[in-house]
Amino acid sequence: MGDAAATRARILEAAVTEFAEFGMAGARVDRLAARAGCNKQLIYEYFGNKEGLFDAALESTTANLALALAFDPTDLTGYALGLYDYMVEHPEAARLVRWHELQRPGIAGALPVMVETNRRLLEAITSAQAAGQIATHLSAEMLLVFVLSLVQTTDDERLVNGGEPFPTARKREALCTAVRRLATPEP
Repeated sequence: MGDAAATRARILEAAVTEFAEFGMAGARVDRLAARAGCNKQLIYEYFGNKEGLFDAALESTTANLALALAFDPTDLTGYALGLYDYMVEHPEAARLVRWHELQRPGIAGALPVMVETNRRLLEAITSAQAAGQIATHLSAEMLLVFVLSLVQTTDDERLVNGGEPFPTARKREALCTAVRRLATPEP
């Protein structure tokens, strides 16, 4: 990896950390530059502005996630559990997604990495539905939206549980049951 590529990678890594902790509004470019070991000018040179860096951080996180998880449309339960486990192991990824949706609503779905990732997933789901391997009572788009939403809301139990988290095993079991019910074709 050349110096420019290495510097860009360090900036993205620092950006994920900074934006996950503070969101776009609270993130500071000078603090981010210090984390990346570069000057602020390079950040603007590579990413244009803070919004561009915020989007690039989300794209980088999405690309890493896509590389880490296998996707089998006939095993949406396994995919959901893998995604959940990834988010538990990389809480900065989950926080970054939430911050991005709050502070740049609607932008994530139009980012090139997201468009390509979602296109690939939706094509696979559509093919599996056409083959009768997974449920067809929902469109491929809605099925994917619900699976992703279930994964993201597994940490929201504190809203209804007096501020206490459920044990991870209980959340995984509930996620597995919910996705299986959504995806299993009716006999």
